[in-house]
Amino acid sequence: MSRRRHTPEQIIRKLAEGQKLLAGGMDLEEVCRQFGIAESTWARWLAQYGGMKADDAKRLKELEGENARLKKLLAEAELDKAMLKELAEDAPIDVKGPLRGCLIGVR
Repeated sequence: MSRRRHTPEQIIRKLAEGQKLLAGGMDLEEVCRQFGIAESTWARWLAQYGGMKADDAKRLKELEGENARLKKLLAEAELDKAMLKELAEDAPIDVKGPLRGCLIGVR
């Protein structure tokens, strides 16, 4: 059996058709064979897309993409923050410079 990626719309369509076949008395094994998928794939699809409509799946895909983009932005911001913190720890403090009077507790 060759591996094939299914779009969320295809998955939802197959789930709906499969549910009709199951309600008509066909075994799950036969339904999966007809669609060319494993029973574990059916179970995963049902858990992930069960009860969704095609529009819901499209929105889910958009939200997952946005979530990935935001996670990447957060990771970059955390790296920048860590880099700045490391630079601040390594930078020597010049107490004889022009900000001498601004430092609290230093005289």
